[in-house]
Amino acid sequence: MVDVSVSVEGLFGLTWLDWKRLVRSVEDLGFTGLYLSDHFFLPEPPDYPSLELVVALTYLADHTERLRFGPMVAPLSVRDPVMLARQAAALDDLSGGRMVLGVGTGWMEREHVMFGYDLGNTSTRFARFEEGLQVITRLLRSDEPVTFEGDFFRVREAVLPEPRRPGGPPVMIGGSGPKRTLPLIARFADAWNALNFSPSQWRERSVLLDGQLAMVGRRPEDVHRTLNIPVVCWRSEAELASRLSTARRFPMWKDQSNEQIVEGLRAWPALVGTPEHVVERIRAYETAGVQEIILQWVAPEDIDGLEILASEVLPHLT
Repeated sequence: MVDVSVSVEGLFGLTWLDWKRLVRSVEDLGFTGLYLSDHFFLPEPPDYPSLELVVALTYLADHTERLRFGPMVAPLSVRDPVMLARQAAALDDLSGGRMVLGVGTGWMEREHVMFGYDLGNTSTRFARFEEGLQVITRLLRSDEPVTFEGDFFRVREAVLPEPRRPGGPPVMIGGSGPKRTLPLIARFADAWNALNFSPSQWRERSVLLDGQLAMVGRRPEDVHRTLNIPVVCWRSEAELASRLSTARRFPMWKDQSNEQIVEGLRAWPALVGTPEHVVERIRAYETAGVQEIILQWVAPEDIDGLEILASEVLPHLT
């Protein structure tokens, strides 16, 4: 059985009122988890309200009983790996072991320039990412003090303070590049998150990951397989218009018709259509081997849309 979770793009106008309502609703409606993106603003104006990741996840950890949660994903070009590891361990302990630490290289140039973070070229990003993964995983998993001396990060006889669960939260790496990302997933990750693949494309990358895991002496089942994918689900033209209102915050879709936006989403590919169509597509991903579908929900205020998914999609997947 495939798990179905929700991820929210906090930069589309997420407020505390929306977040509190969303946290309560996602748990009550029966979804497996709730993940939150880690950005300041959109890649280009206009700018909308957004919440700081760790503060928002702390609220979630303390106001839910069963939801899996975490960043989707925290960029190590912005987040210090030592503090991020400590925060993740604390959230994991606070929630009774429900935290998933999602991390990535970082990519959005605008926020790096705005706040003085060095994004760097592709080689720099991955070199920094690999060092950050070493620091995070050793701090979370080691029973001994950790010493690491790199070009970007350094720790000396470092131990995270108690209280924290032994082993800490699982580490999830976002990305699917066969040359750089998949080898890092094989070495460091407990979970893999891919983005916007068709079932056949996802399966091809999953097979490549199996090969990378074998090269480092790990088994396919050692890495939880997830897919993050946008969803737009409707039962009438009125519901479609409501679902697409937030999508028009993207400049590229601002002046497009409903039909043009739907076709653009299908090309990503996204889960776009009636509840029956969404069920069919999720089953195709499950057959390909996806263990957790994470539905990218760009409209945090749209609880009605989540209720449709909960009542007309989730029951057909259990």
